[in-house]
Amino acid sequence: MRLVKDILAMMRPHQWIKNLFVFPALIFSKNLFHPYYLAESLSAFALFCAASGSIYIFNDIMDVEEDRHHPVKRQRPLAAGRVSSRAAWTASCLIAAASLALSFVLGTGFGAILLVYIVMNLGYSMGLKRVVIVDVLIVALGFVMRAAAGGVVLSVEVSPWLLACTILIALFLVLAKRRHELTLMDDRANMLLELSIASDDGDRAVRYRKSLEDYSPYFLDQMIAVTTASTLMCYILYTLSEDAIIKFGSHNLVYTVPFVIYGIFRYLYIIHRKREGGSPTRDLAGDAPLIVDVLLWGASVVAVLYI
Repeated sequence: MRLVKDILAMMRPHQWIKNLFVFPALIFSKNLFHPYYLAESLSAFALFCAASGSIYIFNDIMDVEEDRHHPVKRQRPLAAGRVSSRAAWTASCLIAAASLALSFVLGTGFGAILLVYIVMNLGYSMGLKRVVIVDVLIVALGFVMRAAAGGVVLSVEVSPWLLACTILIALFLVLAKRRHELTLMDDRANMLLELSIASDDGDRAVRYRKSLEDYSPYFLDQMIAVTTASTLMCYILYTLSEDAIIKFGSHNLVYTVPFVIYGIFRYLYIIHRKREGGSPTRDLAGDAPLIVDVLLWGASVVAVLYI
């Protein structure tokens, strides 16, 4: 029972909120309250949760040594020694194979997207995450693939505007995560230096930071600024586009823009004033104003599309 619990923890259930990106196609195609389409989207969500969970286990296997030098990740089951490498390998392979097999039951197109998603993330875990800029692009593309898969499983066309907004907001969140990781390790290195702790601990911090050595807070802040502006403009232009007006029968989607503006600004506040951003799921769940804003945005979108 303890092993099952640890394997589940390695699958990062708290990160499965990212797989909610399969639902925009359901919502914006006006099929949210259609039982069949809702069931199809829920199935796609579950399979992405399983597939991404298998990738998280594989990532822990590849990063076990680095994780042992991280102030937080050293508590993960594999890094802490509670799960053996053999058990982790077995779980990762079985979960990935099962999710992939079931994905083709939903449709060839959906299965193909999930297959590419798994292969892409295996490449990420095996070394691409250490290639500057490419690492954040791969993570962002994972969100786009979720959104595209949500449309494919329903056999509905996904707007290019939706995909553009998805990759931009994903880049914003991933860059914020990188910034938090970098500042966290900088703070730890400074603390070790000030306290004159044994050089072995200092070396551990440097070794873990190797994957971040091509980034700097200033460089990341510049990219965050670009993606922030691009995300806002992309969403605003989408709400005003002829495509949205024809599809939804009015220009009322523009009234959802203030919630997007506030949400992005609030997240910037969390990054710079609260020094967070390392886990978008945790930041969202732990910030009441952000939760309220997301709920209001969702309610306003449903009201515009369905009422």
